[in-house]
Amino acid sequence: MRRSTDQEGQKLEHIARRGGTSSVWYLRATMLLTSAGGNRVLVIAKLMQADEDTVRDVIHRFNEIGLACLDLPLLHQPQHCCAGVGIGATLQVVATAHHSAPDGANRTLQEGCCVR
Repeated sequence: MRRSTDQEGQKLEHIARRGGTSSVWYLRATMLLTSAGGNRVLVIAKLMQADEDTVRDVIHRFNEIGLACLDLPLLHQPQHCCAGVGIGATLQVVATAHHSAPDGANRTLQEGCCVR
């Protein structure tokens, strides 16, 4: 995933922490934050219970058009993304991704973004 701008990182963190009106935005933001934390597509797909192609689509669309990717339909729609996974478990995934981010990863996602 490309390095996000400070504004993009803050917006993704806001969506992942506080949710919002769109569960699609929440799931895509969580995928992007988890990717920014250095996790591979296979790991993200398993954690989010999503199809690998869906995760790749979200990441590729973000690389191309930034946060506009949160609104647009993807080529591969999730089959059962986060089915049966509570918000606490999903937030733990995001927190784990942030804590395991390698040195040099997007500083916006490392500084002060631990999900408590």
